[in-house]
Amino acid sequence: QVQLVQSGGGLVQPGGSLRLSCAASGFTLDDYAIGWFRQAPGKERERVSCSSVYRTSTYAGSVKGRFTISRDNRKNTVYLQMNSLKPEDTDIYYCATSLRDQCSDYVTYWGQGTQVTVSS
Repeated sequence: QVQLVQSGGGLVQPGGSLRLSCAASGFTLDDYAIGWFRQAPGKERERVSCSSVYRTSTYAGSVKGRFTISRDNRKNTVYLQMNSLKPEDTDIYYCATSLRDQCSDYVTYWGQGTQVTVSS
């Protein structure tokens, strides 16, 4: 059974940092692409970052240079390190995978979501 369990997130001041974690079970993370998405109610979903099985990483233009995706295959966990956070980064963040080798916007399995709020 595929499961993605997220942790991290919360409230941070502008310019601060947070790290999101996503622990995978039911599959070997090393064998698949996995990404981070964000979406607030009433807003379009945006793919924030993705790591393919070939270890190529992609980032949305709005977060490039500030966010970093990484994996710990021993823990079967993917992380999203978010630095220099801005109020416009406020959103609900999800990890997700389509269990394919390449990144895609069409994903099948989702984490439960975690709220990130950037505010002074």
